[in-house]
Amino acid sequence: MRSGGEYERRLSAEPDLWEQVVGQLGTAVAVIDPAGRIVAVNPAAERLMGRTAAVVHGQDLHDLCHRDPGGAVIPRERCPLLRALAEGRPAHGDDDRCLRGDGRLVPISWSATPLTDDDVSGVCLGMVVLIVETAADRRARRERAEQAERAEQSERVEQAERAAHTSALESLTERLTLVAEITDVLGQTLEVDEALARLSRLLVPRLAEWAAVDLRVGSHQVHRVAVTGPEGRDAGQEDWRGQLPPAGEATHSPLVQVLNGGGPVLQARADLDAPPDSPLAAVHSAFLGATGAASVITVPLGSRRQVTGALTLVRTEAARPFDTGDLDVVSDIGRRVGLVIDNARRFGRQRAVAEAMQRNLLPPLPAHGRFQLAARYQPAPAGSQVGGDWYDAFTLRDGTLALVIGDVVGHDLTAAAGMAQLHGILRSLAWDHPGPTGAVVDRLDDAMHAITTVRMATLVLARVEGPDTGPWTLHWTSAGHPPPLLLTSDGNAQYLESGQGLILGTHLGAGGRRPSATHALPPGSTLLLYTDGLIEVRGSDLDSGLARLRRHALALAHESLDTLCDQLSSRMTPGSTDDIALLALRLPVPLTGAEA
Repeated sequence: MRSGGEYERRLSAEPDLWEQVVGQLGTAVAVIDPAGRIVAVNPAAERLMGRTAAVVHGQDLHDLCHRDPGGAVIPRERCPLLRALAEGRPAHGDDDRCLRGDGRLVPISWSATPLTDDDVSGVCLGMVVLIVETAADRRARRERAEQAERAEQSERVEQAERAAHTSALESLTERLTLVAEITDVLGQTLEVDEALARLSRLLVPRLAEWAAVDLRVGSHQVHRVAVTGPEGRDAGQEDWRGQLPPAGEATHSPLVQVLNGGGPVLQARADLDAPPDSPLAAVHSAFLGATGAASVITVPLGSRRQVTGALTLVRTEAARPFDTGDLDVVSDIGRRVGLVIDNARRFGRQRAVAEAMQRNLLPPLPAHGRFQLAARYQPAPAGSQVGGDWYDAFTLRDGTLALVIGDVVGHDLTAAAGMAQLHGILRSLAWDHPGPTGAVVDRLDDAMHAITTVRMATLVLARVEGPDTGPWTLHWTSAGHPPPLLLTSDGNAQYLESGQGLILGTHLGAGGRRPSATHALPPGSTLLLYTDGLIEVRGSDLDSGLARLRRHALALAHESLDTLCDQLSSRMTPGSTDDIALLALRLPVPLTGAEA
């Protein structure tokens, strides 16, 4: 269950609507959170309770408004409001008393409506409570025959006002909920197409029968990137998506005005009959005619200083035209959508730079005797950020082959730059210090914070030692990285889990030392080094990912090294949101007499 702060945030998102609809009501209105605490009251409620909004904020509404005739608090288990709140259903009461700030008891009646969050299976966010002061002698007045008709008429008027107020409040609540939902879903993606698809699913049919989104491309070019209507209906034979005529400037068309920095526009049915005065206005007018538009709202995407495009909403029912409240809500939605599109474009440029930099920094693989080497780098899928994954293979001073797989913590240009820094420093250290791999990684850890921007990283550093004809031994150390996988020609697969040490960035100091490990490499075997993007999938645990990798690698063990790398990446990565680096080494088989 969400806290009261969730609904307070939604109220603050639309302060003008709250003031216009609720602040001017003559009926007292209080909004309570799931625990029954007051999060908002209107001026009428302040007058009824004899307390300011600041004083009652956070207080228990039950304690204030559920008193017996003597002024004592009614036990909570007998409170119909709290029961209704717990069950998420409407409720009302006619015989309660409110304890005012001046100590006076005021007889009241109340009606409560739950506020639910439809996108979280109807979770109750709290309640809107309408509170009405009742006269102490109401029963006596009803018994007087001469006032019976007046009382009945008063009751009808009160009910009509209550229904009108409740309807207005429900409309406000629906608008606030829609804006909050749109804000949530837009914040979940940095892909423009996905953001607009989610937006359309929320707007149609809840707020309009049709929605169209036009984006500016360059100074005057316009592309209609989305058109959404009622399910199963088409706006006509023509496909309304695609490139539109240039926006131009000298025109009275609301769409052209909005694209050129004008404010939001609300059009009634009579306004839609004006003849178009530009090619773009003509295309848009034809679209509105095909939809049967009776009322139209057009708002800018973004701010007037930075207009990204325009959002057009259409209602086809003449009895339900848009009003100024709808215009305010859609204008706010347009600002939010424009911000998402602007951020997505900037993110796309940054992601392209980071990916290009990362690919250019990954080294070519060396030719090393009869060893076969293959590597792959796969960037994160669209909508995710480029990370700091890398691989490396190079020949050391003594002629042995060094293998590296690593992952810099972070997902941005900084991570990609840090990867390049670590790559160069580790090469230098491994070349200059032919000692145990654990000692080389310790020296890298000591130097990392002094000469790089990297805060933390994981890696495996390995050396393959042995003559050209074998036997060969793998020496390696792991700094918090997933273990290497060894495939042998007899159909076995083994994770090399020894040599595990702490992640880079932990500063072991003079007293700490990362372990080194060794393992024999049989002829014809294949060694796989990989980053966690290959095994980690959202909604699945690490053990499952390791088991999947072992199973798929065994099935591909007898394929060529290039085929194994290609197939392994495609089979393992559905659902992954991280980039992937993969480095594979295949040991030669013994030469026959003729070959020797």
